[in-house]
Amino acid sequence: MKVNRFSKWSVPVKVLLVLVFLAILTIQAGCVGSVSASKSETIELKLAHFFPATHPAETELVQGWAKAVHEATDGKVVITSYPGETLFKAADIYDNVVEGATDIGLSCFSYNIGRFPEMEAFEQPGIVYKNSKVASEVAWEGFKELNPKSVNDTKMMMIIATGPGDLFTKAPVSKLEDIVGKQIRATGLTAETLTMTGAVPVGMPQSEAYEALQKGIVDGNLAPIEVLKTWKHGEVADYITRTPFLYNNLFYITMNLKKWNALPEEIQEAITEATEKFHEEVGIGLWDKQNGEALEWATKTQNMNVIELSEEETARWIQAVEPMIDKYIAAKGEEGQKAIDTVKRLADKYNNEY
Repeated sequence: MKVNRFSKWSVPVKVLLVLVFLAILTIQAGCVGSVSASKSETIELKLAHFFPATHPAETELVQGWAKAVHEATDGKVVITSYPGETLFKAADIYDNVVEGATDIGLSCFSYNIGRFPEMEAFEQPGIVYKNSKVASEVAWEGFKELNPKSVNDTKMMMIIATGPGDLFTKAPVSKLEDIVGKQIRATGLTAETLTMTGAVPVGMPQSEAYEALQKGIVDGNLAPIEVLKTWKHGEVADYITRTPFLYNNLFYITMNLKKWNALPEEIQEAITEATEKFHEEVGIGLWDKQNGEALEWATKTQNMNVIELSEEETARWIQAVEPMIDKYIAAKGEEGQKAIDTVKRLADKYNNEY
């Protein structure tokens, strides 16, 4: 008679195998459950910017876009805004997006002069934009065409522009000689532009300009009309000189690249579609809306005087600042020429459209 040498272990072994099998099933079920849960988890994103909490850039642009993204992703993506430099100074926002200290950032290219050489083409003086819609369309389409290397370290979501900016001063400026020696608040390329007019640029963010004007630290400001109301600069300046050939400022909303790449493909598609729609319906015309309201407020409630330069005087100003474009092309070479040609072509296109 044969004896099964494993017979005394047969029952425990069978029990052990059953237990192992059940454990494997439990682990697999747990994994399936965790995957399902992860798909339904909320994706929370932080957005840092420098505008005050009451500014339309927060109340209409950021909050409006956050709502559009939230709805497009069926509530899966929640964007929390941190306005008023709560997290970072305006000039530090882009770097902190790159490093992942904030998921999304809203700021100006001009606050980091030299960091975004291709984007400087859109802010060169002497190129006239009728309004912010024109300037925004030119900036966004031009950005896509040029595909600038300087911003490839983030996921660019949106670019909008202020369009033409004007001089706001305490004393009237009706001819080029009136600005010579005047201390004018400016940033980025506009600072160098003002130097060519004979003014003395003073670099500072908009958040410091009110006090500087109030205390006489500066004689004026070069900015879009909206700052007269949204930043209350109309309370501390007396004259508006229309200078659409001097100024255009670009704002970006951009996202940390690793964060973007980690999002599920369907979430990326939903965000992209919602953002493109919001950009076209709200973003590109946001500054036009603000500028119109601010001009009415400044002239009717603050009694600011508007000065329109004559055609002859306008030509003198443009001639004074035109070397800026030549200097840009000389410094950037073929890429600079390509960027300027792109901007001019698109400006002609959209000035005719809007």
